[in-house]
Amino acid sequence: MEDPFKIDEDDGGKPRMKKSSFLLEIDAWIDSYLYESRYAAGEMWEEIVIFFRRFRVRGLKRLFFEAAGEGMTLGAAGMVLMLALALPASEEIAGNWREQDEFAVTFLDRYGNEIGKRGILHTDAVPVEELPDHLVKAVLATEDRRFFEHYGLDFVGLARAMTENARAGSVVQGGSTITQQLAKNLFLSNERTLDRKIKEAFLSLWLEANLTKEEILKLYLDRAYMGGGTFGVAAAAEFYFDKDVRNVTLAESAMLAGLFKAPAKYAPHINLPAARARANEVLTNMVQGNFMTEGQVTGARRNPADVVLRDYADSPDYFLDWAFEEVKKFVLEHRLPNRSLTVRTTIDLDLQRAAEEAVLFFLRQYGEQYNVTESAVVLIENNGAVRAMVGGRDYGESQFNRATVAERQAGSSFKPYVYAAALEQTDLTPESVVRDGPITWRGWSPKNYSRGYSGSVTLATALAKSINTVPVLLARDYLKGTEPIVELTKRMGITSPIIKHHTMVLGTSGITVLDQATGYLTFASGGYAQRRHAFTQIIGAGGEILFSRGDSEYEGERVLSEETAIEMNRMLANVPKWGTGRRADLTMTTAAGKTGTTQSYRDAWFVGYTGNFTAAVWYGNDNYEPTNRLTGGNLPAMTWQRIMTYAHNGIELRPIPGVPQPEITPEDGAGGDAVAEGGDDRQERPRVLSRATAQFLRELGEMLESAKPLNVDRLTVAGTGSR
Repeated sequence: MEDPFKIDEDDGGKPRMKKSSFLLEIDAWIDSYLYESRYAAGEMWEEIVIFFRRFRVRGLKRLFFEAAGEGMTLGAAGMVLMLALALPASEEIAGNWREQDEFAVTFLDRYGNEIGKRGILHTDAVPVEELPDHLVKAVLATEDRRFFEHYGLDFVGLARAMTENARAGSVVQGGSTITQQLAKNLFLSNERTLDRKIKEAFLSLWLEANLTKEEILKLYLDRAYMGGGTFGVAAAAEFYFDKDVRNVTLAESAMLAGLFKAPAKYAPHINLPAARARANEVLTNMVQGNFMTEGQVTGARRNPADVVLRDYADSPDYFLDWAFEEVKKFVLEHRLPNRSLTVRTTIDLDLQRAAEEAVLFFLRQYGEQYNVTESAVVLIENNGAVRAMVGGRDYGESQFNRATVAERQAGSSFKPYVYAAALEQTDLTPESVVRDGPITWRGWSPKNYSRGYSGSVTLATALAKSINTVPVLLARDYLKGTEPIVELTKRMGITSPIIKHHTMVLGTSGITVLDQATGYLTFASGGYAQRRHAFTQIIGAGGEILFSRGDSEYEGERVLSEETAIEMNRMLANVPKWGTGRRADLTMTTAAGKTGTTQSYRDAWFVGYTGNFTAAVWYGNDNYEPTNRLTGGNLPAMTWQRIMTYAHNGIELRPIPGVPQPEITPEDGAGGDAVAEGGDDRQERPRVLSRATAQFLRELGEMLESAKPLNVDRLTVAGTGSR
């Protein structure tokens, strides 16, 4: 056996341990250390257990401590959850929100006529202490009686409102505080979603922490919509009573306070009896809330307020809201000096009224049949100027702009972006033959609307007939994913966040009506991404021109090759001719576009264009309730056709790039003596009756000839609310 130690003569006779023995010692040391550490840890744990046994409780005390422990655990988890929910709300107050809201803008239409105002300078607002005491009391008694007692959220008031609503069997009281309503007006939209309500709650707490009660009340009174295109009690007093708000009477104050709940329903210039009845309810609220006695309000009950009669035309409020935001962003971005401005917009009130009348006509005629309650429209001239915008059926009932804010699934109206990306980045052409058959992509197997398959089809046929499997095939096998499609939509001017999930090729991503019109405008312009805009001129308080834009200054950035744009135009021109959008076909000029219908029939679209205009039309419900099998080829296509027929009356008809114009006979519509569009001369559309009125009379005659019964009870004059 070899000796583990060896004498090295050259090393002075000292023993040298072999490497194996050294490693054995290290191993033994590690084992000993681990054993001792485990033993010491066990002793320590036992001491801890013995120590805490002194605090062990039994019986009812144990139940209390167990509950407290669970409460602390759940409380910690709740704090983390609350922080996660508060983060989206914090994004709304990023930056100087006071500076962003410090604007007073007077808006003009494209011809220079005043059409409305937005904003108010804080220096011009009437201080709360200068307002009549009875006006403040009327607002508090009706909107938030415990305003000076709660901290933004009033759970006592919410419980009272729920009790009263349950007793009445309907919604007679609201649970939102003035602070919550201000948070919505300042930072949020009127969209009825859980996400918005959560943000509203956190923003209310933030407002209470950063502003005094007087500041919150002042901002609320200055910014609430009061009907008639007015915002704030000062503007409303001037509009309805032709007097300074400091001088309104108790009866007038009650009428103003009654407008906060439903300005369209109780606006006195539209329905004075309803406004007076509502004012009487406000007086009752003042008595019940101990703000005044019955004797003090008796005079106001006996002598209700009168309003000033004036010629009033509906202002394009949805458009003005969007234009106001666009002006604010432009002024802040370019650091323009003035905040009291006059802005010449792109809106054409004739086209605006035609769009509004078309939406109301079809909602009244077919809304109940198809279980659809809302619609939105955007009409853009092909130079990028927004000529009309309808954000909903009634601005007074809901100021939520469905045209610019609501992101609804696009359905098949999204497919042109997929086809455009495929034509642009591959060797495919409209005549290329692909297979319409069963397909699976990452476990997803989409079906066609008919549940059947057509076999071999050309791309042009697949798009015109809105076949679902083909765009999936294009994205999966030719584009190798959805990234090229998302990138193309961004270059085409779409600002809505488009998801990259593979199901997006069939329009599952949310997109706004304004973005749809902007995207299709690229096809209409021959492949150029036009810069949509709401205004052409900004004028300072002293009359100086701060900004001016000519309609022909910007030709756009080319994002599609000329060949691809022409191919897309030719394919999309088939949709109104023999595809899914035949109800959108026009006789006086060539139309192109695409229908869209989403899953469960929640959204219905038609987006299309001519050589002059591009328009997007959407129908659906705010609560995402499915319609009664409404498709894009039905009401959306019919609405689009009605608006476009009017829009092309008396103007020079331009061709879609690469698509020939139809041969026009005299009875088809606009002829050779049409006047060019784009100037400031109102002689473009000479007529006695508006196009929409003439169209209605023609349809009325057709109904009478066919002996179709006319429901007179549902016939309402647009913009008046009368029957």
